[in-house]
Amino acid sequence: MDFIIGGLAGAGASAFTTPMDVVKTRLQLQGELQSSSETKTKYRGTFHAMYVIVMKDGIKGLQKGLAPALILGFVVNSVRLGIYHIAEVHGWTKNKNGDISVDKAIFWSGIGGLLGGIICNPLLVIRTRLQSNAHPSIAVGRQYKYNGLCDGFIKIFKSEGIKGFVAGISVTGPRVAIGSATQLTTFSKAKEMLLSHGMCNSSPFALAFAASAVSGIVIVLTVCPIDVAAIRLYNQGPAQNGKLLYTGIVDCITKIYRTEGLHGLYKGVGPLYLKLAPHTTISLVIWDVLNNFLQRNKTS
Repeated sequence: MDFIIGGLAGAGASAFTTPMDVVKTRLQLQGELQSSSETKTKYRGTFHAMYVIVMKDGIKGLQKGLAPALILGFVVNSVRLGIYHIAEVHGWTKNKNGDISVDKAIFWSGIGGLLGGIICNPLLVIRTRLQSNAHPSIAVGRQYKYNGLCDGFIKIFKSEGIKGFVAGISVTGPRVAIGSATQLTTFSKAKEMLLSHGMCNSSPFALAFAASAVSGIVIVLTVCPIDVAAIRLYNQGPAQNGKLLYTGIVDCITKIYRTEGLHGLYKGVGPLYLKLAPHTTISLVIWDVLNNFLQRNKTS
């Protein structure tokens, strides 16, 4: 049941945050390995990107990649939240005094994120490529013509083989592990601190909401550079002219920094926040409320 609750929380949040994920992906691919003076700006920011996408691709353009996003949200979060909740219940995330141990919380949340990310790498690849596909006038990055999730699986297998499904896997594990560790550790620690100061004692919902809001800010600042690298690696596809743009996570981050500067590593930070902040809040509130509900039923 721990894994099902985690999965439902993740899928529920993904249904609301897909538009921001589409915008984030486009901004992170815009001006790929080009200096700011060379880049032809098609998206001037989060809200301009939303407007342009709707004008050129229609309102459905903001929901591209929804099917893999929902499955991804369920599977990744069922693994990472399920593992973390089991660790919480057994006291594996606490120190001898019964307080949250940052080291232990990071370990268990990181392990869950690592496993969930690796399992779902094929879905991450397909979601990214579906979201990057756009009308020629606003297209950025390499373009793929997939007619949905199943068509994407078939075309990747035919053109790239199994290697296509593990594109960017060198960054997936660290990305999801770091994101999960940051999110769940700050969420647990924030709840503990709020309760210790006598705040939100009578409202589990308000407690989860406040703690997740804090967690959302921290996670965005932490994962944005690695998120940009992940999107680039998922979208690069097979080698063109006998050469890949990036050979791995270190090569990707190095090239982005050299050609696009520090700004390049924080492309899409606005929509990333507008995606992760509500995603974190929605998923963790659902997760916390469902776990509390289940615990009350067990007790009664």
